[in-house]
Amino acid sequence: MQKIDLILLKYGEIALKGLNKPLFEAKLVDNIKSRLEKIGKFGVRKSQSTIYVEPLENGLDMDEALKTLGQVFGIVNICPVMKCEKDIDSIGKAAVECVRPLFSKGKTFKVEAKREDKNFPMKSPEICRVVGGKILEAIDGISVDVHNPDITVNVEVRQDGFVYTRKIKGAGGMPVGTNGKATILLSGGIDSPVAGYMISKRGVALEAVHFHSHPYTSDRAKEKVIDLAKQMSAYCGKIRLHIVPFTKIQLDIIEKCPENYLTVIMRRLMMRIAEKISAKEGSAALITGESIGQVASQTMESLVCTDNAVAQPVFRPLIGMDKEEIVTISKKIGTYETSILPYEDCCTIFVPKHPKTKPVLAEIIEAEKALGDIEVALNEAIEQEEILVIK
Repeated sequence: MQKIDLILLKYGEIALKGLNKPLFEAKLVDNIKSRLEKIGKFGVRKSQSTIYVEPLENGLDMDEALKTLGQVFGIVNICPVMKCEKDIDSIGKAAVECVRPLFSKGKTFKVEAKREDKNFPMKSPEICRVVGGKILEAIDGISVDVHNPDITVNVEVRQDGFVYTRKIKGAGGMPVGTNGKATILLSGGIDSPVAGYMISKRGVALEAVHFHSHPYTSDRAKEKVIDLAKQMSAYCGKIRLHIVPFTKIQLDIIEKCPENYLTVIMRRLMMRIAEKISAKEGSAALITGESIGQVASQTMESLVCTDNAVAQPVFRPLIGMDKEEIVTISKKIGTYETSILPYEDCCTIFVPKHPKTKPVLAEIIEAEKALGDIEVALNEAIEQEEILVIK
């Protein structure tokens, strides 16, 4: 296995931010430091559109560090490198040491070089030729293939010489915290954790609101959502999870409102509670995991009725995705197995037999009048919320 002296991190979109680029870089560095704290002490610094991550103590789990860095939004490529002196003999020796364990008879390779230090006496093509020659001389039975090699040996000449063969794909996107904060309605299903992941990938920090209908939903259902928030936080960073009691409001809706409108009215009141929490916490928008037409409450007409309940914008990152696409992402980010655990949330209990798929807003507003002054109940639910900080 290749020795890892440090890790080079490359980013994409951040490089296009002009005069604001230092702000995005600084936030990315802060996020990286925060995520690596659980593993041990690392030095993290930036230079020439690259971030350097260097272990500061022995025995650190570098594989865990690579996995963690792969979950930090803003990073495009992760390169575990060997460091050497900045002269061609040292670079060649390091390249041989780096690639020897990877080669067997018949393998092909090529060398790619990048000369950031323009004072280095060799240009990139010459570095490739010399290092390639040293590898051929040291390892029998291999050959060069510049078009389709089995192994690409990367050489970078910066303040030191760096050699690596792995270029691990990062999470991409923008650093969390560079594009404001939003509040996600987090159920125990497959969709909403994926929606949180998608919006955080664009640099948005998250608050989360979950509605708990004890005793109709169990403590297991509550723990399931806490676990989902923990899994999301690997990508999304720290999440404040607001667990709001919803039983009293839900039973009131069931008792007083038309059955075929129960789901839409319930969703409207959830949105109103989430908006109050969102405003209190300084969030600019609401996030849901809805995908148009997936279920009765997610038809165009239903979504229009739901949005009408709040003034804050509602973002739906999954709106054009089908279930298979959403499931694929949930498996990728590790939330799928938790999401499918058989513990019902308040959205799946008391489901009407024949929900209205094309609700009329005027009829919904009229039906809600049967609830009387619902603001009192909404505020009471918020006062009884439980807040957990998930890292």
